[in-house]
Amino acid sequence: MGRYLVVANQTLGGDQLMTEVRRRTGAAPSSFYVIVPNTRLSSSATTEDEHRATLTAQSRLNQALNQVRSEGLDARGDIGDAEPLTAIEDALAGQQFDEIIISTLPSGISHWLRMDLPQRAERKFKLPVTTVTTRH
Repeated sequence: MGRYLVVANQTLGGDQLMTEVRRRTGAAPSSFYVIVPNTRLSSSATTEDEHRATLTAQSRLNQALNQVRSEGLDARGDIGDAEPLTAIEDALAGQQFDEIIISTLPSGISHWLRMDLPQRAERKFKLPVTTVTTRH
C-alpha cells in the first residue's frame, strides 16, 4: 500500500492536487495523511484572530478529507505546526510515508516556494517530494 503525506493549506481541494491523489491510487491501494499547517499570524493578532485561523484550517482539512474519502480512498489528517517543515517532521515522527506531496500557490505568491520548502523537505527527510502548484 502506498502511503502519502499531503501538505497543503489554501490549495486543499484544488483540481491539481486531486489529480495527483488520483494518480497515486491507479497503481496500488493508497492511504493519505493530510497535514494543514496552521496559519501563522502576526504578533499583533488577537486570540480571537488565532482561533479564527485555526477554525479556517480545520474547515479546509475537513473538506479535503471528505473530498478524498468521497472517492473511496483512505484519508486521515490533522492541523500541523504553522512552520510547514516542523509540521512535516511531526507527522513523520508518528508514521512512515513513501512520498510527500506539497500543494502550494504559484511562484510569486507562494511563501512555501520562496522558502524552498519542497527541496528542504526532500533533503531533510530523504523522501521523494512532489510539488503541486495550483493555477491561479
